[in-house]
Amino acid sequence: MIQIVTVIAKYLILIMCLVYTLSCFTMFRPKNRERQGDLLDNQVIYMFIFLFLCYAVLFLRSFDLKILIFFAAQVVFFEIMMILFPKIYKRCSRLLINNTCFLLGVGFVILTRLSFELAMKQFAIAAISLIATSLIPLMMQKISFWSKLGWFYAIAGFVLLASVFVIGVQKNGSYNWVRIGPLAFQPSEFVKIIFVFFSAALLSKAKEFRDLVKITVIAALYVLVLVVEKDLGGALLYFVIYLMMLYVATAKPSYLLGGLAAGSLAAVIANLLFSHVQIRVAVWRDPFSMIEGRGTQVCQSLFAIGTGGWFGMGLGMGRPFDIPVRESDFIFSVISEEFGAIFGLCLIFVLISCFILFMDISTRSRKLFNKLLCLGFGVCFLFQVFLSIGGVTKFIPSTGVTIPLVSYGGTSVVSTLIILNIIQGLHMLADSEEEEHERIKAEEA
Repeated sequence: MIQIVTVIAKYLILIMCLVYTLSCFTMFRPKNRERQGDLLDNQVIYMFIFLFLCYAVLFLRSFDLKILIFFAAQVVFFEIMMILFPKIYKRCSRLLINNTCFLLGVGFVILTRLSFELAMKQFAIAAISLIATSLIPLMMQKISFWSKLGWFYAIAGFVLLASVFVIGVQKNGSYNWVRIGPLAFQPSEFVKIIFVFFSAALLSKAKEFRDLVKITVIAALYVLVLVVEKDLGGALLYFVIYLMMLYVATAKPSYLLGGLAAGSLAAVIANLLFSHVQIRVAVWRDPFSMIEGRGTQVCQSLFAIGTGGWFGMGLGMGRPFDIPVRESDFIFSVISEEFGAIFGLCLIFVLISCFILFMDISTRSRKLFNKLLCLGFGVCFLFQVFLSIGGVTKFIPSTGVTIPLVSYGGTSVVSTLIILNIIQGLHMLADSEEEEHERIKAEEA
């Protein structure tokens, strides 16, 4: 009986996800605010039906009342966020709020399936972080000197990033963690926020070629530190963020092409010099020849994705515990096995809709600094998704990068919520600028 319910539920879950994903993109079409409000309200309904179905299946498979209590806590938490945030910030993006809740919800469901304890930890971190970061949109609106602190960002970020050489510990092969008592975190997750501010502040004021050289040298030092820490995913992420911001700030394709050539050359040199890079490339090229060794992660990931097929095995019906690092780096494999490839594609499109929203805010912003901030965080968000999903599907070598808000990881969740609240502030600024511009035009007419 439970298996029949699970099979029926998996199709209903898929339908809810499909409808939610479609609504993310139809949101960009209607200009009527009332129609947009209806679409956003419907999104909330789809999300809660999705969560209800998932937790109903998980409860029926275990009959553990803690699962129902956890589901109720999420409903209360998401409702408070969806009701209070728009009331406090009248100009905020409800689509961004809905997507934040949906992505967190998907993560909570999968983590509950894997480990109820980890799901509870993730929920506590997300709840505390959302409360702690709720003032960031107001700060982005009211404080005007963010663009004047370029060199402060450069120094502060570099010092924080290099702190691992003094108080750092090794974890998962990379020397990019800091442990203070029971608390462990990755400085690079927070430094990437400072890095975007540094790049936007200095690039928006660069007047001469020598200014660009200075900024590029500092950015290269950031990347070099990450390479020494063996954080290859972080190094590649920082490199791509800076390259795209440099291109947009200067509008010179030669810089983009030169950066891509330099990055390709650096990748070849890294493959020749560093053994850990050679191992990852070898695993990427032929993981099945190392299936009982270093290729286990990628092989099990591909087996899980293939087993799930288009529609998935059903929540609780797969074998996720065969996948190493399943709760963080390889969580997409668990999602694909139990929910199916169609659900996985929908998840990717929801993440892409967040990127499109970032770019929409960037194009509407009138200050170059704000434009570059939106661009930098948008590239950071989307490229992180590419690195994570590309690694688990063997499209690119695995880099140990998580999916924003979905994968388990306190540092990743906190830094992503900070970024999303910064984007909310920039969204409200762009709306204010548009209204002011329309008012001036009306007065002149």
